[in-house]
This record gives sequence, structure tokens and C-alpha cells, in this order.
Amino acid sequence: MHKNLLAKSVRLAMISGAAAAALSSPVAFAAEEGAKVERIEVTGSRIKRTDIETSTPVHITTAEDIKLAGFTNVEDIMNNLPQIETSENSLSSNGASGTATLDLRGLGANRTLVLVNGRRLPSGGVYSQSPDVNQIPAALIKRVEVLTGGGSSTYGADAVAGVVNFVMNDEFEGFQVNVGASGYQHDNDNSYIQGLMDDRNFEYPTGSSGIDGKTFNIDVTMGSSFADGKGHATVYATWKKTDELLQGSRDYSSCALNGAGTSCGGSANAVVPNFFFYPVVDGAVDYTNELFWGLNENNGFTPDDGTNRYNYAPVNHFQRPDERYTMGAFVDYEVNENFHPYLEVSYMNDNTNAQIAESGTFFNEEYLLDFNNPLLSDGQKTQLQDAFGIGADDQFVAYIGKRNVEGGPRASLLEHNSFRIVVGADGYINDNWSYDVSYVHGQTSSRAGYVNDFFGPRIGTAIGAIGSDECTDECIPYEVFTYNGVTEEAAGQLTGTAMLSGVTTQVVYNAFVTGEFDFALPTSENPIAAVLGFERREVEFDRLSDEVFEKGLLLGQGGPTPSLNGGYDVNEIFGELSIPLVEDVFLVDSLILELGGRYSDYSTSGKEPTYKVGIDWGVLENWKVRGSYNRAIRAPNVAELFSAQSVGLWSGDDPCTGTTPSASAEACARSGVTAAQYGNISASPAGQYNQFGGGNPEVKPETADTYTVGLVGQPFDSLGFALDYWDIEVTDVIGTPGAQLSLDACINDNLFCDSVNRSAAGSLWIGETGFVNNLTSNLGGRHWQGVDLSANHVTDLFGGTLSTKLIGSYNIKKEVEPVSGLDELTYECSGNISVDCFAQPKWRHNLSISYGMDTWWMATAKWRYYGEVDYTSTNPVDTLVADGIDAQNYFDLIGTFYITDNLSLQAGVNNLLDKEPPMVGNTLASNGNQVSGFYDTLGRYLHASATLKF
Repeated sequence: MHKNLLAKSVRLAMISGAAAAALSSPVAFAAEEGAKVERIEVTGSRIKRTDIETSTPVHITTAEDIKLAGFTNVEDIMNNLPQIETSENSLSSNGASGTATLDLRGLGANRTLVLVNGRRLPSGGVYSQSPDVNQIPAALIKRVEVLTGGGSSTYGADAVAGVVNFVMNDEFEGFQVNVGASGYQHDNDNSYIQGLMDDRNFEYPTGSSGIDGKTFNIDVTMGSSFADGKGHATVYATWKKTDELLQGSRDYSSCALNGAGTSCGGSANAVVPNFFFYPVVDGAVDYTNELFWGLNENNGFTPDDGTNRYNYAPVNHFQRPDERYTMGAFVDYEVNENFHPYLEVSYMNDNTNAQIAESGTFFNEEYLLDFNNPLLSDGQKTQLQDAFGIGADDQFVAYIGKRNVEGGPRASLLEHNSFRIVVGADGYINDNWSYDVSYVHGQTSSRAGYVNDFFGPRIGTAIGAIGSDECTDECIPYEVFTYNGVTEEAAGQLTGTAMLSGVTTQVVYNAFVTGEFDFALPTSENPIAAVLGFERREVEFDRLSDEVFEKGLLLGQGGPTPSLNGGYDVNEIFGELSIPLVEDVFLVDSLILELGGRYSDYSTSGKEPTYKVGIDWGVLENWKVRGSYNRAIRAPNVAELFSAQSVGLWSGDDPCTGTTPSASAEACARSGVTAAQYGNISASPAGQYNQFGGGNPEVKPETADTYTVGLVGQPFDSLGFALDYWDIEVTDVIGTPGAQLSLDACINDNLFCDSVNRSAAGSLWIGETGFVNNLTSNLGGRHWQGVDLSANHVTDLFGGTLSTKLIGSYNIKKEVEPVSGLDELTYECSGNISVDCFAQPKWRHNLSISYGMDTWWMATAKWRYYGEVDYTSTNPVDTLVADGIDAQNYFDLIGTFYITDNLSLQAGVNNLLDKEPPMVGNTLASNGNQVSGFYDTLGRYLHASATLKF
């Protein structure tokens, strides 16, 4: 009976993206009569089984798929899957954490559980609460199993969207060296944005970029058995170095578009400074009398006309420079069948720099100045006197916008050191039962140094502000009121450096037994299988900020970065049952009921149950119907619980700004705009506004109910497919309502108006007294629905083999409920893009076709398709996507050449036609006028590698 089940499992495994894995794994070898059938553990269950297909859909990416992708970054490999939205990656600069994370289904990286060989990765570093997949060496991945449909009952919290399990090649035999190189090439011929830059006399590249953004990598792997085959050891070491790529290397990112995408905007924090002036009347600032002036060549003030803007884009990193080393080992030794100890150890060192445009004063602070300030010219004093009616004994306040081009770009220098060790043992208790006991210690130490940013306390001294220290001795006045009056020496004395460091630690104790009982249901010949286990996890997150970060003294940071210290522990018991109900009757080849449960006791939020029910119905020999229900939870992480509350930035739009606001005076009044302020509040040229955010120790776990129903079939020997419907509904979502949503809800619906706190001048970005509250809480819900399709076809053709593989995902629903009970705020993100919605299309697929003649070569062609996306916004401003984003098609070609039995070469081109990414305005852009890292960002990607194996 087991032998028949094995044969069926191999056939069905060929169907849902698991073909290569199934045919190379132990389950693919037919057992001799009477021999013990080897079983494996498949993601989603700890019950070892012969069948790769379970009641919950698991998509498998093989080592060959990874190799053909041509990428060395794990996140780039995984982001090619239609089920994954881009998250933290190497193409982020402003606010970059230096880590790489995975976001399954677009529910957030913190709702995607990442495992290595079925065990957790620790969080990534001082800026991230999610696992950093940079720790994982791409060259050693055997396969990646992506589970949809919860997983909390099997693995614990965080598996809300599902599980991504990296199965490593810990049984490698021989010696292998892989050397690779890659880079990008683009033809800069975007006439639209080049025309906008011509209007502003901005420089930009033209023609071919040549090959830039290069990456070089070396991977070494060795493995061998020892002690007459009782033990095995695999060791590896990798090195990767990536060159920086600036936004100025591409024409479509060489200027910072405005929110509408109709002109090269930029920042009013400009080379030639801009100012907001207000008079002081009877000892109080009169914010109703505002002047927004610039400085002209004659050292006079000129009313702002929107042209004095700094193009901050060219010096920003498009791709960060990065150098990474990883090394590790997998060792196991079978003392006997009852005791099989194993060891996994890994280490990563990663250094990256996130460079963005020069610092400046950013209108960040209010400076109180005397009318007779020596930095002011007589003509400037006359203008202030005429405008405000002030004289020699009076005062006024100024917000200054001066870009520090004299001092050069600012940068965040990020270093991560990750160490992870797994020590454990497994073995047989008897013929039917086995055990597994393990200890996992994962730790990431990281540090960040922010350099060349303006140090706030020094500015007031250098401009002679009242209340600041006097500028004496070596202090050089900051001549912002003189045209081109700032020198490198004066700017150099105003910069500062901030430092922070931290350690994140995760310890996991796990023990379970699994096996089969010696009884079965009367209707079945197969015994009931079970798992029973215990797990304890201890999580600590410690981040220490220096005084500069703690108090937000650097003006280009957008607010403080406080220290963060906290942790929690959880004790859990878990169990599973696999109950064969019946087999070998009409329309029931096999019918198995799968049950699972876990009971968790958190030190922070108390006791929480999770559970699952699944049905695995083999209708006929080559057809299977499967379905499951999972209750999952996500406990709040350390940052959500304990992070300090402070002012930071968000990107978006204030409908009450500008001379002709898009919202009415009545609507704006709800948000605190006075009649005198309406039509006189300046918009942020960079599209950045203040928000007040932070943690909340009272938040409780969020819960999710996940349903899946699927059909797996093999209608022909050469064709197999899997079609799975999934439904994920999350309640008590831990998060924030979103500053943009809160502001829009106040203006449009008179909701959350208590969250909008305008400054005395009505602004939400000048200074830090105006902001939108956006604190962490259990707020609303998420309801996602979709269908996944995967199919494989293999046929002989012209003496060779033609293989076709399709994986696609259709998003039916991505409904966001910001606040429970307020249906009027609920919005739909499936196939939509907005400030609140990521640009995930309804349909996205990858189609690959490979042909080889079992000789010295193989060719592969890929078609990556992203469906169209609509633009939805309560206050639409982006004209570039007024009709949405068109469907995007990318084509790749890869050639593999087997030179000798030991040497193989691979060369390929992704985005063969050099298709540009769709451009968006600054309210929708994540980096470089686009949704960076999701669509092909940098143009044509060329890659080549050589593999030598003995």
C-alpha cells in the first residue's frame, strides 16, 4: 500500500511547481519490496510523509529555478514569484534598513514567517523586526517551499500570510566553485522626462549607460560523508560585492517629479535658500502674516514662484553599494538509528551605505531673530520693515530652507553581523515513532552611523538666533542671507554624526515526537499519524541610540530615532493528527483528515490558541482535491510594543495647501485650517509631511482565518497542474490608520479630526509642531482573496526535451478596513495603486520554456507579466497614472552550457527589450519616480556565471 501511495505522490508532485524537487528527493525512488519507505517533512506539517502534496498548497522553487533567475540576492529571486510583493531590498535608499525582507501576499513582511530547514530566522537588525534573508546563501539553496494558508498551528506566530521555508543543500557531495558577474544596461531615451528637465536646465544622461551597477560573487561549497557514511558535513563560504548606482545614471530618475508628475519638482530646501518669515507682535508670533520668500542675485528677497527648487534626485542611491560575506556548515552523525545529532552554523557580515541628497535646514526649526541681525543687509531689513511694519527694536521668526551642497551628500553607514546555530538530535524511538529535539540561537548585531547631516543646535549659533550661543572664536557665520554666501568651511562646522547600535536575539527550544499508531479507522488500511511537541521562544531587541539620534538633533532625519529595548517569551504546546478515513473506493483513491493545534502563552499578551483542519482527497489516481482552514495569529513585535513615540515623516498630499486647495474651506476647517489660512498654506515641495508615531504596550495579537480549496491534476503523462483558491481575513490588525487616510477622513468625512494637529501657521510640514497622529493600535481588518495557478508540461521534441512551466496568481480582493465598524473608510487595493495601495495587479504570472538535447546546452526563455493597475485616490493628483499603469511585459533569455562533466557556464539577459519601469509622481514613488524593486527598475539585466564542480 505504501509503495502505491509513493508512486502516486511522485506523479502529483510533478504538478504544482514541485516536479524537479520531487524527482531529486528521496521520495522519488521506488522502494524495493519490503524496504522501509523514506519519509520527508513538508512545509506546513511536522508529520513526515511520502507525499509532497498536502491539504495546504505549497509552491516549490527549485535550485534550477534560482540559478536561471541570475540573481545573487535572495529577495530578488523571491520577488519574481507572483505571490510576493517587494519589501526591503537593495534598491531602497532614503530610510533603508540595510536588510532584505519578504512580503507574501502583500500583507506585510511581519506577517510572513521565514524558516531555514523548518526553523526560524531572527529579526534583521536595528531598523527591522522582520527576518533578513541576506543571511541565506543563494548558492546553497536546494529548494524554497512557499506555503499559503496560515501555518501558526505548526510553527507558531507570524505565519498569517504563510510560510517561506528555505531548504538548504546540507547533503552536498564534492567541491564546487561558482563565480558570477552581473550588471545593468539602459538606453536613456525617455523624451517625456528629458523635456521636463530641459525646461529646468537640469542635466541628465543620454544614450547607452554602458554596464553599470555591477555585482561580482564567488561561492565555494564542499561536502562529504565520513565515518563509513554515518556522518556528513557540508561547509560553504560566499562573497558578493555590488557597486553603487545613482539615480542620476538613468534619465527617468534624474529629476524628482512633483506629485502630479508634470514637472521636475524637488525641494524648497534649495541651494539658494528659501524662507518663511513671520512677525512677532506684542511678544507673540503672528502666524497669520506669512511670507514665503527666496533670495535673488542682488541679495534681495523675492516672493516664491515655485521655481527655486533643488533637484535632490541625481545623488540619491538607486542601488546601494554592498559587500557581504557568509559562511557556515551543516554536520550530522548517526550514532545509531536512535540517536542522530546534527549541527547547523551560519555567519554573515554585510556592509552597505544608503546615500541620499545633501542635508540642509529643511525649515525644521523656528529661529527668533533681531531686526538688526548683522547677517541681514540693509535692503533686506527694509523689505521686512515694509512687509511687517517692524523696526530696529522688533523681532521676527524665520524657517530656513538651505541645502548643504557645500558639504556633500549625507549617508547612513549600515553594518550587520548575523550568527545562527542549531544544535539538535533526532532518531527512532521504535519502528513507528521518532523524535526531534533542537536548540536554536540566532543573533544579529548591527550598527548605523549617519554622517554629513546638519547638527541642529549649531545652526542657531551660526545665524545669530536669539537664545543660541554667541558665534565667537572659530565659529564661522552661516551667511544664508547672502547670495552664494555660504562657504565649505562654514558648512563643514555645522554637520554632525549620529550613531546607534543594537543586538537582536532569538532563542528557540523545540522538541516533538512524530509517528504512527498501530491502529486505524475501520474504513482504512492506513494507521493514524500524529505529532506532539513543545516549544519555547525568547526574543530580545536592544537598540542604543546616542544623544544625537535620541533627541533628533540631525535636521535631515525627519525626527528622533529613540533607543528601543524590550522582549518577550512564549511557551507553546502543539500537536497534529493525520487520519486516513478511507481509500480505494469509488471516487475515493484516498481521503485523509488533517488536524492541528497549538496553545501559546505569551509573557506580553497572554494565552492564544491556533488550529487547523484539512482534507486531502485523492479522487482518482492522478487527481486530488484539497482544502484547509487555518486559524493563525501574529503577536505584536518589540517595536510595536515598546518603541518610543516621536515625530517622523510620511509621503503624501495635504488637500488644504496651495493657493487653490483641492478641498473646500469648510472641509479644511475640520482639520484646523482657519479662514485666514485657507489658500495661504504652502504645500511641501518634496511631498513629505509630519506624523507622530510609536509603539503601544497595550496592543494584543491579531488573528487570521485562512481558507484554501484546490484541485491538483495530471490529465496526461506530460501535463500537470494545481489550481488553488485562498481566502485570508485578518482582524484586530496591529498597525496604524495611516497619516494620509486620517487626514483625508477628517477633511472628507469629519472622522479622526483629533488626529490632525496643525501648526499655528496651519502647516503639517514646516517645523515639527504640525503633524498627524499615527500611533500603533489594534485597528481594523484585512480581507484578501485570490487564486493561484501552476502548471508543468514536458514533451520530447526534435530529439530534445521541451519543458514549460507556468505560475500565476489572480488577486480577487485586497480589502483594507482601517478601523473596524467604519465601513465608509474601507477601500479596495486589488489591481489599484494609491498612497495607501501597493501597485499589485490583479493578475501576474511567470511563464518559462526550456529546451535541451541532453548534450552540452540548454536554452530558456521567460515571459514575466504584470497586469494593469488602476489609480484610485480620494484626492487624485498624479496625472502620470490618471488612467492607471498599463500591463507590463518582460522577456528573459538564458543559455546554459555544459563544457565538461565538471565545468558549466551560464549567461542570460533579463528584460531583454530594456523596458523602462512605469513612472509615477512623488506621492506614489518609493524611489526614483517609480515603485522601486517591483517592476524591473534599472533596465536590461545581464548576468553570467561559471561553475566548476568535482
